Amino acid sequence: MRRNDAEQIGKLIQQFLRQESLESPLNEQRLLDAWPKILGPAAAYTNNLYIRNQTLYVHLTSAALRQELLMGREMLIRALNEKVGATVITNIIFR
Repeated sequence: MRRNDAEQIGKLIQQFLRQESLESPLNEQRLLDAWPKILGPAAAYTNNLYIRNQTLYVHLTSAALRQELLMGREMLIRALNEKVGATVITNIIFR
């Protein structure tokens, strides 16, 4: 017997996450996990990352890296959001 009303499991999981308001925190965690992959070795100079109100806060230990990241902020936001597959952040604040 074949069911005609069968749905893909991926769609069902995504629907469940959205319904339970878990999709946004999951995407935020994926973005934080992607940070070292996107930034590369420079990620060693960053710590205390967190997201609040679609803004990523990053504490830096290098002033030179801070200036470099400020200049490429828009490109970094785009790369992080593309890696997650959703618009998770709209701004980054470097401290």
